Amino acid sequence: MTVDSERRTPGASAYQPHLPRAYHIEYIVEENETTRTYLLDGSMEATPGQFVMAWLPGVDEKPFSLADANPIALTVARVGPFTTAMHGLNVGDRIWLRGPFGTGFSLEPGPALLVGGGYGSAPLSFLARSLRDASQLVYAVLGARTSASLLLTHRFLNLGCVVYLATEDGSEGSQGLATDVAERLMNHIGFRTVYACGPNAMLDALTAILREHGLAGQLSYEAYMRCGIGVCGSCTHGDQLVCRDGPVFKFQSQGKRI
Repeated sequence: MTVDSERRTPGASAYQPHLPRAYHIEYIVEENETTRTYLLDGSMEATPGQFVMAWLPGVDEKPFSLADANPIALTVARVGPFTTAMHGLNVGDRIWLRGPFGTGFSLEPGPALLVGGGYGSAPLSFLARSLRDASQLVYAVLGARTSASLLLTHRFLNLGCVVYLATEDGSEGSQGLATDVAERLMNHIGFRTVYACGPNAMLDALTAILREHGLAGQLSYEAYMRCGIGVCGSCTHGDQLVCRDGPVFKFQSQGKRI
């Protein structure tokens, strides 16, 4: 397989998303003890919620949601061999990407409620920027187990979002789950669409809440992936594939609770 080995301008006409392309790391942000954001030397045409397949030759290839596309930003938590190898990279090192792939979020009118659990804050930060660029009011509920594991709070604040925090141990923000805070906001603010990304259990709980409130949702699910293009069939979600039909799946309630 031929890959780019020199710096090129991403977005050129020769770009093929199904082939890996080399990017250089320009900046690294230490988000917390286990998570870093890598800013790369290029951009790509992508929708918030889409993902890329990141490849390190001799190591492996794994999917990552885009934390932004201009410039490309990947927020990576150290949880296994591949991400440990990524955390060993420095400014100037290369990483190869395929993509973007999948179905992302679509921007809907009206005030937006974003609900992020753990690493789900990364793709939602890209969405928040897109919504704020469209001059929409954004409420962001970010949840984690502890204050130390909250992610990208500063980015949402810098974008001008109204931010609410929830931690399971009560070390910052409200004690409890992000879904608890989100439901309280739904009782007071006229949202039309709720966007979310996080653990599947959180998304399932949020779906039940949306159904109760008669709200539409766009929920980004995680799944094990190998190819990223709908060939291997490893990322099933019911009768659909997360890589091809998702990661963002739309949910429409039938009516508001009486």
